[in-house]
Amino acid sequence: MGSFREATTLTELNEDEFGAVLDAEWSVGGRMHGGYLLAVLGRAACLRTEPEHPHVTAVSASFLEPPDEGRAVVRVRLLRRGRTVSQVGATLVQDGRPRVEAHLTLGRLDDAGPWWAGHEPVVLPAEQDCVLASVNAPGADFPVPLMNVIEERIDPAHLAFAFGAPSRGGVIASWQRLADGSDWDPLSLLVACDPVPPVSADLGLPGWVPTIQLSAYVRRLPAPGPVRVRLTATDVGGDRMDEVAQVWDDKGRLVAQSTQLVAVRLPA
Repeated sequence: MGSFREATTLTELNEDEFGAVLDAEWSVGGRMHGGYLLAVLGRAACLRTEPEHPHVTAVSASFLEPPDEGRAVVRVRLLRRGRTVSQVGATLVQDGRPRVEAHLTLGRLDDAGPWWAGHEPVVLPAEQDCVLASVNAPGADFPVPLMNVIEERIDPAHLAFAFGAPSRGGVIASWQRLADGSDWDPLSLLVACDPVPPVSADLGLPGWVPTIQLSAYVRRLPAPGPVRVRLTATDVGGDRMDEVAQVWDDKGRLVAQSTQLVAVRLPA
């Protein structure tokens, strides 16, 4: 098992291009994990805007075509360098084809708490009382190598789908840690913003749910320790679903959030 930093390491090819090696462990059902791909793009953007703006604070990405594990190139375009933020366009290219296209806003985060917050942290049983997700989980149609590198413990109340009786509440909540023992940072939080299993599992919708578009905000530097993640569905129809993820750190502060549009297979 490699670390998150190793899996997102880049080689500078020139000022605006970086070589990447996409790590197969950061995948789900044979497809590279979307949050991991955003982190790779984010690292390239940070390298372009450091030291003034070292942190990804917002990203909006379209997933054009699934990349494979192995070598890829990240092309970045500095769109604007301002006093408090920089904006960068980034494209993940493999075999000469664009696979992911993103727009990123970068700045400098601190660990100050919010002036006002409208959501309380999700309430979960203690970590040791939640169910550790595995690569070959009950009810899954495909392996999830991501669970080798993310230690995820799911609220038992949200696991009925694994035994053929989904609650249809449209919520899955969990504790998450990086399995390499490192603390969460603004880049790795992008992985937590794209949690698995998808909330469609709790709705009784089987199969792969590829991401079409994902937007995420990183709000502050997370405290050391695990994060709590709540994934909810907001609307399902027309073979599409949108889901919202919220991530709280060990101090109970919202540190990241995301909204994504995915494709789903609805019952006939």
